[in-house]
Amino acid sequence: MVLSQRENSVSKILETARKVLSIEAHALAELVERLDDRFVRAVETLYQCRGRVVVAGMGKSGLIGQKISSTLSSTGTPSFFLHPAEALHGDLGRVVAGDALIALSYSGETEELLRLLDTVKRLGVPLITLTGNPASTLAQASDIAIDTGIHREACPLGLAPTASTTAMLAIGDALAMALLEKRGFNEEDYAALHPAGGIGFKLRRLENVMHTGESAAIVSPKTALPDVIYEISRKALGHAAVVDAGGRLLGVISDGDLRRFFQKHGSDAFHETAEDCMTRTPVTLGRKELATRALNLMEARKITSIIIVDSENRFEGVVHLHDLWRTGMV
Repeated sequence: MVLSQRENSVSKILETARKVLSIEAHALAELVERLDDRFVRAVETLYQCRGRVVVAGMGKSGLIGQKISSTLSSTGTPSFFLHPAEALHGDLGRVVAGDALIALSYSGETEELLRLLDTVKRLGVPLITLTGNPASTLAQASDIAIDTGIHREACPLGLAPTASTTAMLAIGDALAMALLEKRGFNEEDYAALHPAGGIGFKLRRLENVMHTGESAAIVSPKTALPDVIYEISRKALGHAAVVDAGGRLLGVISDGDLRRFFQKHGSDAFHETAEDCMTRTPVTLGRKELATRALNLMEARKITSIIIVDSENRFEGVVHLHDLWRTGMV
């Protein structure tokens, strides 16, 4: 069967895309096999750095360097990107003793980076180089040179940095993640550095999103069920927390609890109180837990809200699934 012109075009596009991905995947697989003590020493050097990790590179390597620096900063390793050309015109003053430098240059002969060497050596700043040429001038001048060499670029012309920059980016990610684990950097630390956006909300603590005070539905164990229904309807959270005079949580009454109770007792239910209808072992969390923890519990238990209590089981607030929906978290 003769293929149409469009079908031929589609086939060619997919063939090119698969070839690019295959070449870059192969380059990364080779990096895995080449990892050795140089990588370990690089991680230890960065871990011991008491200043900031400076990342520098020109062109496409510079763009990769910016991402590596950003990843380091967001995972517990203070870092900034230094443009080598700008450094030669005054920005080199940003580098001080106690810092560490990661230089990115596939050729290892980038002039702007080489011209920084005198100052770097004078300050005693450890130099880690990511390069595809371990015999290059930059690699030889480095304290640690990590080989990110590839057999070929994914560019059909063999010109545009593709597999080579992917390799540098992957090594940068590997350094950042190894440092993250070595520092014991956890979800709470990550939350502190990402207060905004979708990630920021997922890592926000429940004390920042829970309903408290007058916005929460709270009743006593002796509250009549008609009044419980009114309180649940007024606060529009689909439930009410049942607390004693000391503020300790005794149970919770949901819309579902009310329906089941009225189905069982009929009109006699109107003469009962909150303690007769409540669920006595509700799901609870502490105010310092993360929003993701609440979401996971809601999904696992098939519930729409979670009561927040303190260490002595005193009621502090409630988090509702609708609050998470409105933020785009789910």
